[in-house]
Amino acid sequence: MAAPTPHGVPDGLGAAAVPPDLALLLRDQLEAVADEVEEEVRRQVPEYARPADGTYRAHLRAGVVQALTLFVDHIADPRGQGAAITTTYYELGRGEALEGRGLDALQSALRVGGLHAWRLMGRTAEELGLDSSVVAALGELAFRTVHEVAEAAAAGYAEARLRSTDELERRRRRLLDLLLSDPPASPEAVQDLAHAARWPVPRQVAVVALAATADRREEERPLASAGALVDMGSRPPRMLVPDPEGSGRFGGRAFTLALRGRPAAIGPTVPLEEAARSLHWASRALGLMGRGILPRQGVVRCADHLSTLLLHSDEPILARLRSQCLAPLDSVSEGQRGRLAETLLAWLLSGSNVPDVAARLHVHPQTVRYRLRQLEKLFGDALHDPDARLDLILALRAESLHAQSLRAPSPGPRSPGTESPEANSSLTAATKSETFMNSRP
Repeated sequence: MAAPTPHGVPDGLGAAAVPPDLALLLRDQLEAVADEVEEEVRRQVPEYARPADGTYRAHLRAGVVQALTLFVDHIADPRGQGAAITTTYYELGRGEALEGRGLDALQSALRVGGLHAWRLMGRTAEELGLDSSVVAALGELAFRTVHEVAEAAAAGYAEARLRSTDELERRRRRLLDLLLSDPPASPEAVQDLAHAARWPVPRQVAVVALAATADRREEERPLASAGALVDMGSRPPRMLVPDPEGSGRFGGRAFTLALRGRPAAIGPTVPLEEAARSLHWASRALGLMGRGILPRQGVVRCADHLSTLLLHSDEPILARLRSQCLAPLDSVSEGQRGRLAETLLAWLLSGSNVPDVAARLHVHPQTVRYRLRQLEKLFGDALHDPDARLDLILALRAESLHAQSLRAPSPGPRSPGTESPEANSSLTAATKSETFMNSRP
């Protein structure tokens, strides 16, 4: 890219005052002056004092010669732009940015070199007996020269910084796509692109799937993205976190706040080559969050909900399991179905212990026994068959999660006696229920 034309410095300063043949005389001295200016810059600017770095020193020499040449060219033709030479400084500025350095050293070198060159040129002007108007014109041209090359270097630096940032982001998005590809990319391809993206390759990663909410801009990046690979343009937006159990450890509430309140699901921690699996489960969890099966807000960790994820990994099979195993409940009312299903699941999970079920459901043990008699009539021997019990647990768990996704937040604990028909059941019925419980294998 060509260097921009400098602004803010008038063209043709001192054009009438400077003798045209002075340019020929100064051009003859250019190499000698360049030697002194280069030495002065290396003495005063530590960044350029690199005797063992031939390339860096060659760049310094070229920059000095180019600046002095531009100065002499302005004497020969005060209206000349010196585009080729300012382009050199544009590239020098770009080079500083691409090497990860700032412009301070280059700007210091321009100040030191410009001042020293002006002293040497001024000495020559005195030796030639030039009057003060010529010396003043030379000073204006020297100022113009330093301004032009400094502005060109700054423009090159800014352009490279912008392009470097954009290119780095592009490379990191490509790397993220590569890491999440299925089947996984070769380790060599990952290493090469990671090196180009300046991303240290970790052993383990976790992928975070972020909710795409309507009231937030999708380009708004999470604050917790240092070291992470982020793509807010994908659906869902995703973030790959390196070393999640170590330096990239998820920080609980701090991590939630860093996501700017955006709901998210954290996939399981996996080896790098299995990143696509972490994304798969994070996306699955995010979908369950949207349906209310998992908490809708905050950050959900797949590691804390493995059984729910497994249960919903094949929805058609799950629907068939619920339909088949819970068919006996189709014969009761909707209200009874919910209470009986809740009681049966609690009974199966508590080892068939009635007091534990009562405590879990916040009802009287007699209420539990009443419901169990109903369940015995509906399910019969299936309640005592190990295989059937496992199927029932899975089906009832799915039923519970489905109901949870449909209803409002759960009400407070129920007190004993709120279900009057059950609470007022006879002692004889309770005794029969106890007999049933005690006769269980």
